[in-house]
Amino acid sequence: MKKILLLAILLATLVACNKKSRINSNVNLATNIDSVSYAIGANQAKGLLSQVPNLNIDAFMKGYLDVSDSTALKITEENCQIILQAYGQKLQQEQREKAQAESVKTKEDGVAFLEANKSKPGVITTESGLQYMVLKEGTGKQPQSPQANVTVHYTGTTTDGVQFETSTNGNPATFNLDGVIKGWTEGVQLMKEGAKYKFFIPEELAYGANPRPGGAIKPFMALIFEIELIKIN
Repeated sequence: MKKILLLAILLATLVACNKKSRINSNVNLATNIDSVSYAIGANQAKGLLSQVPNLNIDAFMKGYLDVSDSTALKITEENCQIILQAYGQKLQQEQREKAQAESVKTKEDGVAFLEANKSKPGVITTESGLQYMVLKEGTGKQPQSPQANVTVHYTGTTTDGVQFETSTNGNPATFNLDGVIKGWTEGVQLMKEGAKYKFFIPEELAYGANPRPGGAIKPFMALIFEIELIKIN
């Protein structure tokens, strides 16, 4: 529905700008309002084309120009709204189906990765399904509870090697173990100060269906973390 509202707002804005205007390919941007008008058109057209990439420009412009003469409209205003609403619902359904298919594939890929990974030399699998390798064993204290406060360095990657987060470019991270994903809560408790482990975390012990928006982590994605336990606070 948001897409339909945006389309409707765009159409209304274009019409409101100047109902009696006609397209002139040689328009002269002589004044500030000329430039503002052009910028509005360019900006909104970019947004529109990103939503409807196969937009028929000629038909769109014909509809825009015909608004200035209601007798020339090929589709009534009421039917325009019906058409736009139906198209928006179709887009939303297609996007839902695409997202669902991507999530299923991501989950299947993660399961396949972990299944192949568990038989590699040095990989240990816990009862929960968490997998880890000891890169360097520690000799210091070990967290005694999920509420332990720890300081670590870490790097997180997807199973295909895309790094999405790291602390090694700045200061170490400090947090309570019960305030992070389940794979971390369990995994760091296996470590002693000075240790460095590599964890292979199933999606149900990571972010599951709700990763942080806008990042590289997709819903139901298995993750890999290298964690160095610096100290227990």
